[in-house]
Amino acid sequence: MRILALETSTEYCSVALWQDGAVNEISELVGQKHSEVLMAMLDGVLQDSGLGIRDMDGIAFGKGPGSFTGVRIACGVAQGLALGADVEVVGVCTLQALAEASGKNKVIAALDARMGELYLAAYEKRNGEWLTVIEPCLCKPGAAPQVAGDDWFGAGSGFALNDAALSQRYGRQLAGANAQAVPQAGAVAQLAAIEFASGNAVDAALALPLYLRDKVALKTSERAA
Repeated sequence: MRILALETSTEYCSVALWQDGAVNEISELVGQKHSEVLMAMLDGVLQDSGLGIRDMDGIAFGKGPGSFTGVRIACGVAQGLALGADVEVVGVCTLQALAEASGKNKVIAALDARMGELYLAAYEKRNGEWLTVIEPCLCKPGAAPQVAGDDWFGAGSGFALNDAALSQRYGRQLAGANAQAVPQAGAVAQLAAIEFASGNAVDAALALPLYLRDKVALKTSERAA
């Protein structure tokens, strides 16, 4: 099976081609230029593999949470590619992609959500499958949901900007953290492969981003406050 995956929910832009377990991935720090570089990166991955978009069996994308614009770009491009290739799509939670890429079995994934908040979720891998311990949520660092047990690993930019608050919140439950970790297309592809195999892919028209914040802009008075 061949799956083309893309991830644009943070300042990084990444694409990956998954072929029966083997992954070819490209990732670049692009800031807010995802729309300028994404298609060229997709073409590059396909050309490296000697394949075209119609050779794909499915399209996967990081559905969020993350940058409002970035998540919309990923969803829109995935829909267009899937329609062109006449295949189905799978949207993968960016927080679960962080957990998958960490190489750990118990992960608290946290991304900076701006406005002093985090996108956060917790996952535990049992018998090779991820179980959701904390559903993806939007929260203040000091009010992050609690987890049970020890040996949790922190992943994501939320730990870079809120290390003190999260360390206090989880204390000795954390065995370590990688605050530089970002969601990547390779992990999105790995998780999507399981969903495709399980029959959980959907028609391109039904692909949706995952938004955890309904309000993405502040009024002038709110910014001043």
